[in-house]
Amino acid sequence: MDFKALFSQLVVLFGKLTQAQKIIIGVAVATIIGFLLFLVLFTSDPKGSSEEGYQVLFEQLTPQDAAQVVAQLEKDKIPYKIPRDNVIEVPKEVVYKERITIASMGIPKEGHVGFELFDKQEFGATNFDQEVKFRRALEGELARSIDSLAPVEKSSVSLALPKETLFVSEAVAPSASVMVQLYADRKLTAKQIRGIKKLVASAVPKLTVENVTLINSEGESLGDNSDEAMMGELSQMQQQYKTREEKKQEEKVVNVLSPFIGGKDRVVAKVTIEYDFSEQSSTSEKYDPENVVRSEQTLEEKRDGQAPQQVGGVPGAVSNIGPVEGLNAQGAGEKYEKTQGTTNYEISKTVSTTKMEFARIKRITAAVVVDGKYELKKDSNGLTGDEVAYIPLDQTQIDAITSLVKQSIGVDDTRGDLVTVRNFEFQNSRNELSPRTAASKTTEFISTYIKPIMPALKYLLVAIILFVAYKKVILPFADRMLEFSREEEEFQRPVLDISEDESEDLIAKVEQMRKKVEGQLGIGDNFSEDDLKYDVVLEKIREMTEERPEEIAILIQTLINEETPNRGQ
Repeated sequence: MDFKALFSQLVVLFGKLTQAQKIIIGVAVATIIGFLLFLVLFTSDPKGSSEEGYQVLFEQLTPQDAAQVVAQLEKDKIPYKIPRDNVIEVPKEVVYKERITIASMGIPKEGHVGFELFDKQEFGATNFDQEVKFRRALEGELARSIDSLAPVEKSSVSLALPKETLFVSEAVAPSASVMVQLYADRKLTAKQIRGIKKLVASAVPKLTVENVTLINSEGESLGDNSDEAMMGELSQMQQQYKTREEKKQEEKVVNVLSPFIGGKDRVVAKVTIEYDFSEQSSTSEKYDPENVVRSEQTLEEKRDGQAPQQVGGVPGAVSNIGPVEGLNAQGAGEKYEKTQGTTNYEISKTVSTTKMEFARIKRITAAVVVDGKYELKKDSNGLTGDEVAYIPLDQTQIDAITSLVKQSIGVDDTRGDLVTVRNFEFQNSRNELSPRTAASKTTEFISTYIKPIMPALKYLLVAIILFVAYKKVILPFADRMLEFSREEEEFQRPVLDISEDESEDLIAKVEQMRKKVEGQLGIGDNFSEDDLKYDVVLEKIREMTEERPEEIAILIQTLINEETPNRGQ
């Protein structure tokens, strides 16, 4: 498509239109463009439209780092935005390049230094320098860990590490102080406070949790009353557990009754559960009356034969020599037996320890309110009118509902549980059943049928408007343009009106021009137009044969094939 020719035709056509037609076409085109722009802006995210083309470069910067980043962006001539505090945005096509460039310059600088201090060793550093660097690195690592907590914006850790001594009486325990700056409307829980103190105490040898002081940016000490904090946290946990269990029971009651009452909006249930959160544990020992042999020992001794002869008397040679051979000394015979047994019995026992559950139900009370029935009143002629009549539930239905509620929440009469069911008229139900006005019907119809398909209707409306614009504006404009094109094709050049006085001069001039052209072409008096045409056609055929010999050969072959059958006939 030749857009240049089309554009020129449009310009010529637009120039031929009347002033009123130009105004109508201009207004129509402006309306369509404005409507399309409105749809684009309407369908896009308002937050994204205002920030389109920009992306976050850095966030959560300190004022010093932010100033350095802005200075570098201005130096690089990069446009930027600061939509909120500590956030800098740049065009998204340069965000990664600038982030790498600025990061290579050490911007932004981290707020804390850690063990990277020991990446470079300094020649000639003393032992004192190494101790100071170690303390700074440890403080920086602890501060980084504390900064990772969600409520903490930034923190600072200071450690007091005394020198070690050989004398126990002169030893001083280490201590630490932590200062945290929290985000607005955020606070540390008791569990987080204890966690910070334990984190710091575990990182330093011989440091106890009691020697760690934690304060906020306002100078208030945090976590001093640890027992009270633990009790408060326990109480909060118990209240959350109680509320959650009561909510579950209420949902049970509503889910059970809603199919029979007519919907969840026609029943209200409130359940109160009294818990006993006291911790109890019991230990019991049970003895078995049956005796069980634990161990048994048996000792048995037996001796037979004659006892050895004993030599006695006054000390001297005879007694020292021993019995004299030949003497008649007959000893008495010996037999010895001994049996001893020991049996140990054990009385078996069973030791059991029982710990009561976290929460024990003491009592359940439930209050349930249900709606009644509604019917349209009838007039004296028995015809149904527009007025709505309320019909309360009878006692049988109330008793049935009470029984269902008791079974659904597990009521125990021996525990003193109580369930109360009442029947009242719900005003919302009456309004729904009352005769509706035209406005309410229209609103309900829109919210029920139109609102769910609004996204599709939006695009359908755009399609309809574009179709109408195409039929009423573009097509007539195109037809008008085509008519103008046809008029130009049929347009003939005007015949020049030449007066009789000028005709003779004009003929003479034409003859002179003709002779001049013939002289330049080398044409004499014997000029023949047919010969000239023949020469021109022959030259043209020669050029075509040189440029496209294959096509000429195919053409000649085709002509020969067409002539051959005719000759044969």
